[in-house]
Amino acid sequence: MFTLFLTFHPRDPARRTSEADVARAGEIVKSVAGLRRGLVFTPERAPDPFVEYPPPPQLALQLYFSEIAPLEAAAGRGGSLQALAEFASVDMAGGAQQAMLVRAFPVPAPALRSKPGAVPCSDIIHYPGRAEDLNAWLAFYFQSHVPLMQKLPGLRELEIYTRIDWVSALPWKKVEYFQRNKVVFDDAAAVAAALQSPVRAAMRADFLSFPAFTEGNRHNPMATYEIVRC
Repeated sequence: MFTLFLTFHPRDPARRTSEADVARAGEIVKSVAGLRRGLVFTPERAPDPFVEYPPPPQLALQLYFSEIAPLEAAAGRGGSLQALAEFASVDMAGGAQQAMLVRAFPVPAPALRSKPGAVPCSDIIHYPGRAEDLNAWLAFYFQSHVPLMQKLPGLRELEIYTRIDWVSALPWKKVEYFQRNKVVFDDAAAVAAALQSPVRAAMRADFLSFPAFTEGNRHNPMATYEIVRC
């Protein structure tokens, strides 16, 4: 499975996407040919006890495809994702894009438990720098860190994403983060509770023993709206 991340970080951290543009993003997601799953994200708050991270993007999309061809078609010159550039409330200067390979891992209790008025929340983590030895990094991460992540209380979904080569004609910067992760919970309160848990403390200790890499990581708690699932 392949996935495409589109993120929009505003120059003004207080800037928010209008309800009309969030709804329009959902309509655009529905129009993407060959899409297996489509998510729209808006910013949430779930403080981490160890690090104060920059604010999350004002808007983000994650699109899943079984093959790379429909992903590249959606991001091509005549692709349906070009319509995202028309959003008046979104700071397009902070736009970024990256296609990645998906690795999904099992979790003990994957079913979301919906509560009145609650929206599922994803913490999307990215590593923007470079690993000194990427093979050693990934081997350590999968063998040591993932089993800890799987123990996070309230966890509903866990995916790890790694880099690929791909083609796009979208107008935003192509980034080459060497890894992203996503952990999904019932709502922002559940994310905050997981971050305050002893498991998160164990993850932090494990983080400090990672193979050498640069630029740290960023956590982005995001309200998660599932638009398409096939």
